[in-house]
Amino acid sequence: MEKSGYGKDGIFRSLRPPLRLPKDENTDMVSFMFRDSSSYAHRLALADADSGEKLSFREFKDKVSLVGSGLSQLGIRKGDVVLLFSPNSIYFPLCFFGIVSIGAVATTVNPLYTAMEVAKQVRDSKPKLIITVPELWNKVEGLNLPAVVIGGDGCHKRLPTSPFISFSEVLTMGAQKNPPDVIIKQTDTAALFYSSGTTGINKGVVLNHRNFVAAALMMTSDQELKGERHLTFLCLLPMFHIYGLGFGAYGQLQRGNAVVSMGKFTFVRMLEVIQEYKITHLPLVPPIVIAVAKENIVARYDLSSLKKVMSGAAPLGKDIMEECAKRIPQAAVTQGYGLTESCGIATITFPKERNSHFGSAGTLVPGLEAKIVNLETGRSLPPNQSGEVWLRGPNIMTGYFNNPNATKMTLDKEGWLHTGDMGYFDDEGGLFIVDRIKELIKYKGFQVPPAELEGLLLTHPQIVDAGVIPLPDLNAGEVPIAYVVRTPGSSLTEKDVMAYVAKQVAPFKRLHRINFVDSIPKSSSGKILRRELIAKTKSKL
Repeated sequence: MEKSGYGKDGIFRSLRPPLRLPKDENTDMVSFMFRDSSSYAHRLALADADSGEKLSFREFKDKVSLVGSGLSQLGIRKGDVVLLFSPNSIYFPLCFFGIVSIGAVATTVNPLYTAMEVAKQVRDSKPKLIITVPELWNKVEGLNLPAVVIGGDGCHKRLPTSPFISFSEVLTMGAQKNPPDVIIKQTDTAALFYSSGTTGINKGVVLNHRNFVAAALMMTSDQELKGERHLTFLCLLPMFHIYGLGFGAYGQLQRGNAVVSMGKFTFVRMLEVIQEYKITHLPLVPPIVIAVAKENIVARYDLSSLKKVMSGAAPLGKDIMEECAKRIPQAAVTQGYGLTESCGIATITFPKERNSHFGSAGTLVPGLEAKIVNLETGRSLPPNQSGEVWLRGPNIMTGYFNNPNATKMTLDKEGWLHTGDMGYFDDEGGLFIVDRIKELIKYKGFQVPPAELEGLLLTHPQIVDAGVIPLPDLNAGEVPIAYVVRTPGSSLTEKDVMAYVAKQVAPFKRLHRINFVDSIPKSSSGKILRRELIAKTKSKL
């Protein structure tokens, strides 16, 4: 095997020590998370930067058990889906782990979603129960599903239309009875995270207990190697997303690290929280790393506790990483790459590569294999040649929920996940992502599927055709813009179209520019030729 991890069979393998997964088939992710916790029962597990609440590992474990027991008394059984619709708080992990501890399946929704977008996910995942917060109630009250409202005590007056109980009532019910004895296998489904995958429509990514356990061990293998424990992670990444929940919360809690959650993000508040809680590890998305590199206010705060700043969810350029490293000289600035379909992890910067590998998304985590495949010939490529990134390992999803066609297109018979990302490995095994075959627009780390916006535009009576593409943007990474064909004689303006879309989608999906054209370029099979639209836009810049 070469220094890059490349083998004669065309497969890149991890250069890190091997992965050791639990042998017992009946290991669920929650009991695995608490496997050592009695030895650090009094240490901080969770803190809420917004409310100031804190839980030790013992309290955290007890509360998860109460939530599981309470939910089972509400009739939730193994395999039932529960929808979690809430911003970050100390309650988010309690609910998520409570759900999966009894063998039920958690599905998470972006709090920014409109009622229409939430309803779509409800139709697909068919949850038996919704867990939400009072301020999001208006988006789910029309679904006529039973609900648990976090912080819903005393707000019965405001929430009259559906059977719901408060979260504290669930805990009270949980205390009256032990949680049920359920046998949960590693192969049982734990969660459905919705992602656009390699094509434009949102699909439920089926992740089982084994995926989470494997990914958690992969994410923390460097801590294991260095003997690090009881670090403090700031989780301002949304926990409805696999990066926030898998890497920011579960991966760290199972290692005995403390997780400080932040629900309402402002840049200044983030700096205050780092100072206040002596945060050691800071997982971020590129727009926030850019702010750390460029905002002068950073110098006013004591960030000396930081050991590591990690970036993920979208590629981050070498220059920004260098600037950020100058701002926080004692911390390593690293980057990782993963997908919802790989349970949030694939590569991460290796400690010994500290600040020498800027621009790379890091090297393969233990237990994961990769191929770089030429799309024309289907052949595996050696280092320094670009092709589609394929991944295989115990963290890879089992498929898309109720969608055998999409699964077949993304996961092949040999277990390779075709990521839809173009990239290459260098001679040292560092992965560089150069482009996306898939058409997703990445706005501040959020996924914006062009197909969804095109479908919405076509519902306007004065729009005949539409194509949506990304426009590079310094702050957001990319913003969605549209090419629109109006009906003959229509006086529709750019403002009209933007307002029409804005009313129906989350803020990050809003269109930033409209170009009116006579026709949208398409292939013979009717597919929109986005590359032509992108080229057209570039020629005007």
